[in-house]
Amino acid sequence: MNFSRTLQESGLLLLQGLQVTVIVSIVSIIFGTIIGFFTSLLSISKSRILRFISGVYIWVIRGTPMIVQAFIVYFGVPQVMQLMDPGFRISADVAGVITLSLNAGAYISEIFRGGINAVDKGQIEAARSLGLSASRTMLKVVLPQAIKISIPSMVNQFIIAVKDTSILSVIGLADLVNKAKVYVGKSYQFFATYILVAVYYLVVISILMAISKRVEKKFQYEGKDNRP
Repeated sequence: MNFSRTLQESGLLLLQGLQVTVIVSIVSIIFGTIIGFFTSLLSISKSRILRFISGVYIWVIRGTPMIVQAFIVYFGVPQVMQLMDPGFRISADVAGVITLSLNAGAYISEIFRGGINAVDKGQIEAARSLGLSASRTMLKVVLPQAIKISIPSMVNQFIIAVKDTSILSVIGLADLVNKAKVYVGKSYQFFATYILVAVYYLVVISILMAISKRVEKKFQYEGKDNRP
C-alpha cells in the first residue's frame, strides 16, 4: 500500500484514462444536449405521435440501467447489424459515446422541458398578441429564456456524465477506471490505486461544481436585476 510508488508507476496511465473520461464526457454531453433539445420540442409538440416517440424514448432510457444500455449498444447492435453486414464492428469509444449521449439526452430533455414550462405564460401571450407566430414566439421569446434557466442544471448533468463514464469500463472503454483496473491487475495495489482514482474524480468534479455554483449565482443575480 505504497502511495508514492503507485503514483509514480500509474500516474501517466491514470492521466491517459482521465483524458479519455473527460473527452468522452464532453462529446457525449454535446450530442446529449442536441438530442435532449429536439426531444424536449417533441414532448411539447401538438402531434400525439411526436409526443409518444419522445415519451417512449425518455421512458426506456430512464427506466433501464445504463450498463444494460451499454451492453445493447456494444454487443447487441453489432450482432443485429452483422445479419446484413458480417464485417460490422463498433469500437468501445463509439459505443460509449452513443450510450452516454442517449442517456444524457433523456435527462437533458426533461431539463429543457422544465425550462420551457418555467417561462412566464404572459410573455407568450404578449408575443402572440403582437403578431408573432407560434414558431417565432418559441424561437425569439421562449427558447432563449428556457436555455438560460436550464444552464445550471446542464452543468450538473455534465457532472453526472463524468461519473457515469466509469460504468462504461465494462465494455472496454479506456477510461480512468479501466486504466486503474489494468494497473491493479499487474501491481495488486488496490487501495492506493483506487484512492488515486477517487482523487482524480474529486478534482474534476470539484472544478465542475465550482463552475456550477458560479453559473447559478450569475443567473440569480441577473434575475434580480431584471425585476421591476
